[in-house]
Amino acid sequence: QVQLVESGGGSVQAGGSLRLSCAASVATFSSYTMAWFRQAPGKGREGVGSIDSYVHTNYADSVKGRFTISKDNASFTLYLQMNNLKPEDTAMYYCAAKPYNNLALNPLSFDYWGQGTQVTVSS
Repeated sequence: QVQLVESGGGSVQAGGSLRLSCAASVATFSSYTMAWFRQAPGKGREGVGSIDSYVHTNYADSVKGRFTISKDNASFTLYLQMNNLKPEDTAMYYCAAKPYNNLALNPLSFDYWGQGTQVTVSS
């Protein structure tokens, strides 16, 4: 069973930065496609970015140029560096994983999910 634990959320003013982390308990972490999703109150779950075993990445248009997804295979950790944050980035952020290469940000295609970490951006 794969377990994902997010950390690093918090409150920040617009224009600020945060770095989210996701610790994964899976020995074959390097072969997984990992992703970040977010969900704001009253809205559906939105894909933010994904990264595969070849370190290819995919981002939602709304975060391109501001967010960077990365991973450390040695420590089984996924990261999301968020810069120039905007109030509309306020949401619960979730880490997700699937055991094959596919960068599509369709939440239904991901098998494992963390509990989420809250990000709040004030204007």
